[in-house]
Amino acid sequence: MPRPILDEAHIHPAIRAKIAGHGAAIIAEVQAAVAAHDIVVVGMGINPFPRKARRLLAARGLAHHYLEYGSYLSDWRRRTALKLWTGWPTLPMIFVKGVLIGGASDLAQLLDSGELDRMLATPRP
Repeated sequence: MPRPILDEAHIHPAIRAKIAGHGAAIIAEVQAAVAAHDIVVVGMGINPFPRKARRLLAARGLAHHYLEYGSYLSDWRRRTALKLWTGWPTLPMIFVKGVLIGGASDLAQLLDSGELDRMLATPRP
């Protein structure tokens, strides 16, 4: 499932380093959390969907690590780096064993189908 990303040959050499470093700190923080925890929820304040995802996990007794980045009007530039990195356009971003599974409704589907339990029972890819 390749997704379109502008080929480096079509990016002027003078700006390649700027593009490569954009959002590096927030991406590294999320990568570290994903490496350290089986379930990571990346969200933002005020948005009800990260809360919904966390409630779904808590109702099943599933521990998770939560990262919150700003709210609708703050930290949006930093969150944009995460969206560019993952290709996922909304929050929350939920990772299970290092795999991005989507948002709150995607989590609910995986919980209902038993797929989340299977993912948690298998080793990391």
